[in-house]
Amino acid sequence: MITDKNEWENVNRPAGNSPDIKLIECPRDAMQGWKKFISTERKIEYINSLLKVGFDTIDFGSFVSPKAIPQMADTAEVIRSLELGVGNTKLLAIVANMRGAEEASVFDEINYLGFPFSVSETFQQRNTNSSVEQSLERVEEIQNLCIKTGKQLVVYMSMGFGNPYGDRYSEEIVFEWVNQLVAMDISIISLADTVGVATPEQVYDMTEYLVDSLPGTEIGVHLHSTPQNWKEKLEAAVRAGCKRYDGALKGIGGCPMADDELVGNMDSELMIDYFEEQHLLQGLNKAALAESLRIAGEIFI
Repeated sequence: MITDKNEWENVNRPAGNSPDIKLIECPRDAMQGWKKFISTERKIEYINSLLKVGFDTIDFGSFVSPKAIPQMADTAEVIRSLELGVGNTKLLAIVANMRGAEEASVFDEINYLGFPFSVSETFQQRNTNSSVEQSLERVEEIQNLCIKTGKQLVVYMSMGFGNPYGDRYSEEIVFEWVNQLVAMDISIISLADTVGVATPEQVYDMTEYLVDSLPGTEIGVHLHSTPQNWKEKLEAAVRAGCKRYDGALKGIGGCPMADDELVGNMDSELMIDYFEEQHLLQGLNKAALAESLRIAGEIFI
């Protein structure tokens, strides 16, 4: 692993050259903390537009407490009006406990359930009202449910690059938890830079280690960034061999349970331009993308 900044600067590992990048668009992450309620009709319109673009997956909603995240209280209503079948895009919904997982699993339209597992005790309590150890038990229960219902579980390593609470953190702690998840046959794990603290060096170091040491596991990144540092973080993940990336149009988003000052999601539009320049992504419907951007510009004002 890289431990020195000079060593990072000398990394010559080429960017991946196979056009199999998975780009996950996250309107749920963009909408969940938006203070003005977005109407159900508007959410449906926006997500239907995104389904036409050609993203691998849409992280479209969540089955969590409506008191905690009121913006997502209409997820079940939204999914009933989505125009699926226009492409191969899959749907992902976030859950925080077994009850939410059971609610989500009845929808055949949902392919993935996402669980926010954190290496920060403080954030895990704030986000899911459970300890890290209790959350590991929830992951096991939800994984068993996914196997029974034909879903696939995606586990996010929230605060995977550090936290603002002073909780104990190290890369080794993250790797230990990842190994326990892999032992449960969790096959998709995404490193989440929940409050935007990761450096490019850290993104490369941790992602490269997991990609190389866990070839049977799909390692992704859910990076939050400012307009000034997005490209360096993205390039680091690409050089590390990552093939799964989360983003949100307009760079909106951030977990409302994380901190008072949210750092936005990485802007999907910028990511698309970068991936296309690197010949890592192709075949997106640009007219549909333009329409999605137009709707996003009207929603997030």
